[in-house]
Amino acid sequence: MKKLIIALIILVMLALLSFGGYKYYKYYQIKNAKIEVKLKDDLTIEFRDKKKVSDFIESINGKIVKDYEIDSTKVGKQKIKFDFVNDDGIKVKYEYEIEVKDVTPPVAWIGSSYSVAVGSTPEFIDNILCGDDTDPNPMCEIDGVYDLNTVGVYPVKFKATDKSGNLSEIEFNLKVYDPDTVSSNDYDYTPTKTYFSDVVRDYKNANTKIGIDVSGWQDEIDFEKIKAAGVEFIIIRVGGTLGTNMDFFVDGQFKRNIELANEYGIPVGLYFFSYAASSKETINEAKWVLDQIKGYKIDLPIAFDWEDFRDFNSYHISFWELTKMASDFIDVVEDAGYTGMIYGSKNYLEEIWLPYEYDTWLAHYTDKTSYKGDYKFWQLCDDGVIDGINGSVDIDIMYENNKSSD
Repeated sequence: MKKLIIALIILVMLALLSFGGYKYYKYYQIKNAKIEVKLKDDLTIEFRDKKKVSDFIESINGKIVKDYEIDSTKVGKQKIKFDFVNDDGIKVKYEYEIEVKDVTPPVAWIGSSYSVAVGSTPEFIDNILCGDDTDPNPMCEIDGVYDLNTVGVYPVKFKATDKSGNLSEIEFNLKVYDPDTVSSNDYDYTPTKTYFSDVVRDYKNANTKIGIDVSGWQDEIDFEKIKAAGVEFIIIRVGGTLGTNMDFFVDGQFKRNIELANEYGIPVGLYFFSYAASSKETINEAKWVLDQIKGYKIDLPIAFDWEDFRDFNSYHISFWELTKMASDFIDVVEDAGYTGMIYGSKNYLEEIWLPYEYDTWLAHYTDKTSYKGDYKFWQLCDDGVIDGINGSVDIDIMYENNKSSD
């Protein structure tokens, strides 16, 4: 028995020695492994550009184990770490440093002139949208001489600078006016009407369906009449929030609208009106939407609708953060088995929203849009007239395939 125990001890010791020897051998092998990596001269990447580990390597004596895509959504220097198997079959680690650069200047939402009432304070500048792709708080200022207490026209310059040093400069006329001298006739306008039947006549073809989008503003809709008028789909507001970090509300007509749309066999899409200032909020908003729509038939996408651009400066978010907020909302929706999309007007889609991978619901009130991007839906008016709805309604075109303007 004693001999057996001694033999087992010896075997264990030999095994430990063998394992230790193997570890030492591997350590020695890796430490002395041949590493020949030549990097490219330019180790910079633009913000949100798509590059892989190998894109910065001129030559390497082996094969990269995982050639992953580099995260370029944070400006600044970044360590890139990876494993590769060299020509001798030895797996080794390597790292190099790149720099993500922001080269895009901020956006200042101002035309050739801007009017303020006499006696206004300098804080009026906060009402001029000034944003950036990466910087949530670009420096925005007016350069020039002007007097807010004296009526007149002042040639000045709007300057916006982000933390990367990118600069936008826009020359414009600051008009200081006396409200008492402005005639009500200056604000007169003639109401317009777009008849649903005319939109069907002009836009209906094998690749399109014609529909409407609605909310509580349309009150109680006569679904029998709109169905008879040719509505082929309907996008219904589920609800929204009363403001950033404020309570949710269910649209006053949501339940009735979706139940009757399902009853009359009209394909349904949805939208949520958001005032979110963070992805945490939009994720919660998407979960709230999912709770409201249980048991209903949803045929079309669920849209994220964020359009509080009048107060954009107060949100202190970058364009990238806004786009990610939408993406995070849609990811939750799509994980639940639905399709998501982003709603936006032409100018904001072109100037503020950064490229994304989801369907687009374009708002552009015209008879022929000049928007060059792809879009699945086009909201072409907000003055629509159709039997079954008292007052105006938005009219939309849905394309069987994503539409790209020529």
